[in-house]
Parts: sequence; C-alpha cells; structure tokens
Amino acid sequence: MLTRPITEVAVGIIIRQNNDYLLANRPVGKPYAGYWEFPGGKIESGETTHQALVRELEEELGIVVHQSQAFGVIEHDYPHAYVRLHLHLVRDWSDDPIGKEGQELNWQSSRVLTDCPLSPLLPATISIIEMMQNKNI
Repeated sequence: MLTRPITEVAVGIIIRQNNDYLLANRPVGKPYAGYWEFPGGKIESGETTHQALVRELEEELGIVVHQSQAFGVIEHDYPHAYVRLHLHLVRDWSDDPIGKEGQELNWQSSRVLTDCPLSPLLPATISIIEMMQNKNI
C-alpha cells in the first residue's frame, strides 16, 4: 500500500509533422537536473490534465497547445516523489518551443532507446519512449 502522496503531472509528448519528438533537459535547481525528459508539470487543483498541460507548456516552452490527445498514464516512484504521469500527444500547437527556464531542448527521431544520443534519460522517460515504440507513435 502506498503511503506517500501522489504528485499528479501532465506530460506533453510533442510530435512534429516528421514524427520527431521533443525532449527537455531538466534545469539546475530541480531534482534530477541534467536528465532528459518530456516537458510538462504538476496539475493544479481544479485543472484538467489538458488545462495543466496547456499552462505548463506555455510557461516552460512558450508554445500554445491547441489540441492534445490522452495517451496513457504511468506511475513512477522516485526518491523525492511518487508521480502519476498523465501522458498527452501534442501535434497541434503554435510558436516554436524555447527553453524559457534555461533548459536545453532536443528533437529526437528514433524511438529505439539505443539510438538516443541524450543521456541520462529519466527512468519514466524511458518507459514513455518504450510505450511510443510499442504503439507505433
């Protein structure tokens, strides 16, 4: 039985027309600084996952999300927090993503983890990429 609080997080899998997907490097000062992840953030009280995603991606990347599609939910137990990640595919947005929190951004083409040149990847990010590969996303 889980005794730790669950942190609810909206995660955006941002995919360009050529099927590349965006990863962000966690900025200094956050847990796991330097690790690569899909962008997103905590869901605030009263928000839907889509509303949280729209807010977080505008705050972090400066993009305006027009539509997102729920993709799944995964949970991961990190030493600093137990997170429930609400995954959304984002194919419809405007403006070019920029690292508004000083984070690096990188577009990836391969869903094969051994082809990903970015390291280290957050463990939950690895799980998400594997889900994408298994579902041909």
